[in-house]
Amino acid sequence: MQTAVLSPSFTPLLRKSHDPLAMKQPFLRLRPLAAASSSAVTSSSSFHGLPGPRPLVSLPSLSDRRPKDALVLRATSVPESASPNDGDGASKSDGMLQTLQLGSLFGLWYLFNIYFNIYNKQVLKVFPFPLTVTTVQFAVGTVLVLFMWATNLYKRPKISASQLVAILPLAAVHTMGNLFTNMSLGKVAVSFTHTIKAMEPFFSVLLSALFLGEMPTIWVVLSLMPIVGGVALASLTEASFNWAGFWSAMASNLTFQSRNVLSKKVMVKKEESLDNINLFSIITIMSFFLLAPITLFVDGIRVTPSYMLSAGLDLKQIYLRSLLSALCFHAYQQVSYMILARVTPVTHSVGNCVKRVVVIVTSVLFFRTPVSPINSLGTGIALAGVFLYSRVKRIKPKAA
Repeated sequence: MQTAVLSPSFTPLLRKSHDPLAMKQPFLRLRPLAAASSSAVTSSSSFHGLPGPRPLVSLPSLSDRRPKDALVLRATSVPESASPNDGDGASKSDGMLQTLQLGSLFGLWYLFNIYFNIYNKQVLKVFPFPLTVTTVQFAVGTVLVLFMWATNLYKRPKISASQLVAILPLAAVHTMGNLFTNMSLGKVAVSFTHTIKAMEPFFSVLLSALFLGEMPTIWVVLSLMPIVGGVALASLTEASFNWAGFWSAMASNLTFQSRNVLSKKVMVKKEESLDNINLFSIITIMSFFLLAPITLFVDGIRVTPSYMLSAGLDLKQIYLRSLLSALCFHAYQQVSYMILARVTPVTHSVGNCVKRVVVIVTSVLFFRTPVSPINSLGTGIALAGVFLYSRVKRIKPKAA
């Protein structure tokens, strides 16, 4: 039986040809396999070398094809592992998984922050001792950190005495920042405290210019105007306004931004194991030891169970909500640093702005805080300014 072979070099000419020679000779009979073998070598050599003149070939007509003749079609199979779409599919699945993980972290960050503010406010309303409340939060955080290190849930850092000395100023301002925040939460509404804390970019720009010599761009300065104006408008129309709560929140902004400036000024040398989470953990432990003696000296007997019972307080509820508040406080700080390790600082600051909006809205709904339209407008303007600041901060000034 004779078999015809269709050479790969002939396949481009199976399409419609416009060559005048092909029009004159429309059909050319394919040679049998035996006759085509010698020409296959010649065709192969011309295929691997410089291509010679390509013969004109067209399919035979149905009338010329004998029943015993057949075409042998040879195809090369492509391994499934070599498919180019497999890499794209794996990368897409990995990308979707990372997106889901990042979205879950943002959700936990917001959720822990919401519950921290709610439980913290409930405790401070009936137990107006922010010094003790802050110390309890640092104490619970210290226990969690030591537990993580002891069980190897997180690698314990290798740190020297010189590094501890360098971290000490950061721990001091961190302690004061959290203390001032709790003082403000005990005096005014949660929504108003977070509205005032929207002025953090203003203090960041001011302190960076004074101590680091980092002059802001014109766009950064313009973005600060709605922040200051919005906070001022919200303060004038705030129902729970008092100066103690206002200045405590302002002091919190100042101390927290001082911590950021100090971290750049001191330039703490980090080892591989001293990442942001471990740095925060060390600061938490230091803050507890810094604040605990002051708490015992200032609050003293007023925070003992017997005194609290004589004041008609529900010890079980206070202890439970204080514990939950402290757990949420440490959890949202840890998740915040986990997010910062996965995204850019600009994305993190935008997420922090959205978090403040979520906290303000949920606290207003939960505590049924009376909010006037002008107060809402001032808060919205301030938060819009924070968002604008986070966007224009990455614009680099043009080199002269």
